[in-house]
Amino acid sequence: MSPTKCLIRSHEELDVYRLAFDAAMRVFEISKRFPREEIYALTDQIRRSSRSVCSNTSEAWRKRRYEAAFVSKFNDAEAEAAETQTWIRFAVACGYVCAEEGQGLCETYDRIIGKLVNMISDPRPWLLLRPNRQESVVGMRGKVSPAR
Repeated sequence: MSPTKCLIRSHEELDVYRLAFDAAMRVFEISKRFPREEIYALTDQIRRSSRSVCSNTSEAWRKRRYEAAFVSKFNDAEAEAAETQTWIRFAVACGYVCAEEGQGLCETYDRIIGKLVNMISDPRPWLLLRPNRQESVVGMRGKVSPAR
Protein backbone atom coordinates (compact mmCIF):
# COMPACT_ATOMS: atom_id res chain seq x y z
CA MET A 1 0.00 0.00 0.00
CA SER A 2 1.42 3.37 -1.00
CA PRO A 3 1.16 6.27 1.44
CA THR A 4 -0.05 8.47 -1.43
CA LYS A 5 -3.01 6.24 -2.29
CA CYS A 6 -4.83 6.41 1.06
CA LEU A 7 -4.32 7.48 4.63
CA ILE A 8 -2.93 4.66 6.75
CA ARG A 9 -3.86 5.03 10.40
CA SER A 10 -2.41 1.83 11.83
CA HIS A 11 0.48 -0.54 11.17
CA GLU A 12 -2.15 -3.24 10.68
CA GLU A 13 -3.21 -1.48 7.47
CA LEU A 14 0.26 -1.81 5.90
CA ASP A 15 0.50 -4.42 3.15
CA VAL A 16 3.86 -5.57 4.53
CA TYR A 17 2.38 -6.09 8.01
CA ARG A 18 -0.59 -8.06 6.68
CA LEU A 19 1.64 -10.21 4.49
CA ALA A 20 4.05 -10.83 7.40
CA PHE A 21 1.22 -11.65 9.81
CA ASP A 22 -0.32 -14.16 7.41
CA ALA A 23 3.11 -15.70 6.80
CA ALA A 24 3.77 -15.97 10.55
CA MET A 25 0.46 -17.75 11.02
CA ARG A 26 1.37 -20.18 8.21
CA VAL A 27 4.73 -20.78 9.91
CA PHE A 28 2.90 -21.45 13.18
CA GLU A 29 0.56 -23.99 11.58
CA ILE A 30 3.41 -25.73 9.76
CA SER A 31 5.60 -25.80 12.87
CA LYS A 32 2.90 -27.70 14.77
CA ARG A 33 3.98 -30.71 12.68
CA PHE A 34 7.62 -30.50 13.79
CA PRO A 35 8.83 -33.29 16.09
CA ARG A 36 8.70 -32.80 19.84
CA GLU A 37 12.51 -32.75 20.15
CA GLU A 38 12.54 -29.53 18.08
CA ILE A 39 10.24 -27.61 20.44
CA TYR A 40 13.04 -25.59 22.06
CA ALA A 41 15.15 -25.35 18.93
CA LEU A 42 13.78 -25.06 15.41
CA THR A 43 10.12 -24.70 16.40
CA ASP A 44 10.81 -21.90 18.87
CA GLN A 45 13.28 -20.10 16.60
CA ILE A 46 11.12 -20.11 13.48
CA ARG A 47 8.05 -18.96 15.40
CA ARG A 48 9.97 -16.15 17.13
CA SER A 49 11.63 -14.82 13.99
CA SER A 50 8.43 -14.94 11.92
CA ARG A 51 6.49 -13.07 14.62
CA SER A 52 9.31 -10.60 15.07
CA VAL A 53 8.83 -9.34 11.50
CA CYS A 54 5.36 -8.16 12.53
CA SER A 55 6.40 -6.76 15.90
CA ASN A 56 9.32 -4.81 14.43
CA THR A 57 7.03 -3.47 11.72
CA SER A 58 4.54 -2.24 14.31
CA GLU A 59 7.37 -0.67 16.35
CA ALA A 60 8.72 1.04 13.23
CA TRP A 61 5.29 2.48 12.51
CA ARG A 62 5.10 4.00 15.99
CA LYS A 63 8.61 5.48 15.57
CA ARG A 64 7.93 7.23 12.28
CA ARG A 65 8.50 10.64 13.86
CA TYR A 66 12.22 9.90 13.66
CA GLU A 67 13.64 8.68 10.37
CA ALA A 68 16.65 6.87 11.88
CA ALA A 69 14.51 4.95 14.41
CA PHE A 70 11.92 4.13 11.74
CA VAL A 71 14.56 2.79 9.35
CA SER A 72 16.35 0.91 12.12
CA LYS A 73 13.21 -1.01 13.11
CA PHE A 74 12.47 -1.88 9.48
CA ASN A 75 16.08 -3.08 9.16
CA ASP A 76 15.41 -5.34 12.15
CA ALA A 77 12.22 -6.62 10.50
CA GLU A 78 14.14 -7.33 7.29
CA ALA A 79 16.78 -9.28 9.22
CA GLU A 80 14.09 -11.31 11.02
CA ALA A 81 12.44 -12.13 7.69
CA ALA A 82 15.77 -13.37 6.33
CA GLU A 83 16.32 -15.40 9.52
CA THR A 84 12.88 -16.96 9.05
CA GLN A 85 13.89 -18.01 5.53
CA THR A 86 16.95 -19.72 7.00
CA TRP A 87 14.83 -21.66 9.51
CA ILE A 88 12.42 -22.64 6.72
CA ARG A 89 15.35 -24.05 4.76
CA PHE A 90 16.46 -26.04 7.82
CA ALA A 91 12.91 -27.38 8.21
CA VAL A 92 12.93 -28.52 4.58
CA ALA A 93 16.41 -30.05 4.91
CA CYS A 94 15.32 -31.94 8.04
CA GLY A 95 12.26 -33.29 6.24
CA TYR A 96 9.72 -31.46 8.43
CA VAL A 97 8.37 -29.38 5.53
CA CYS A 98 8.03 -30.46 1.90
CA ALA A 99 10.19 -28.59 -0.61
CA GLU A 100 7.22 -26.96 -2.39
CA GLU A 101 5.72 -25.64 0.84
CA GLY A 102 9.11 -24.35 1.96
CA GLN A 103 9.72 -22.69 -1.40
CA GLY A 104 6.33 -20.99 -1.24
CA LEU A 105 7.04 -19.62 2.22
CA CYS A 106 10.49 -18.42 1.20
CA GLU A 107 8.95 -16.63 -1.79
CA THR A 108 6.45 -14.96 0.53
CA TYR A 109 9.32 -13.78 2.72
CA ASP A 110 11.11 -12.51 -0.41
CA ARG A 111 8.05 -10.32 -1.09
CA ILE A 112 8.04 -9.15 2.54
CA ILE A 113 11.75 -8.30 2.36
CA GLY A 114 11.18 -6.42 -0.90
CA LYS A 115 8.44 -4.29 0.66
CA LEU A 116 10.60 -3.60 3.71
CA VAL A 117 13.60 -2.64 1.57
CA ASN A 118 11.41 -0.23 -0.42
CA MET A 119 10.26 1.46 2.79
CA ILE A 120 13.83 1.58 4.10
CA SER A 121 15.15 3.01 0.83
CA ASP A 122 12.54 5.77 0.69
CA PRO A 123 11.14 6.35 4.20
CA ARG A 124 10.11 10.00 3.76
CA PRO A 125 6.54 9.37 2.47
CA TRP A 126 5.87 7.26 5.56
CA LEU A 127 7.27 9.64 8.19
CA LEU A 128 5.18 12.00 10.31
CA LEU A 129 5.91 15.65 9.76
CA ARG A 130 7.67 17.29 12.66
CA PRO A 131 5.77 20.18 14.22
CA ASN A 132 7.03 23.65 13.40
CA ARG A 133 9.09 25.03 16.28
CA GLN A 134 7.06 28.28 16.09
CA GLU A 135 3.82 26.45 16.86
CA SER A 136 2.47 26.13 20.36
CA VAL A 137 3.15 22.93 22.23
CA VAL A 138 1.07 21.20 24.88
CA GLY A 139 2.55 21.61 28.33
CA MET A 140 2.88 18.90 30.96
CA ARG A 141 -0.62 19.53 32.36
CA GLY A 142 -2.28 19.66 28.96
CA LYS A 143 -2.21 23.46 28.78
CA VAL A 144 -1.13 25.07 25.55
CA SER A 145 2.02 27.15 25.95
CA PRO A 146 4.31 28.80 23.41
CA ALA A 147 7.33 26.82 22.22
CA ARG A 148 10.65 27.93 23.65
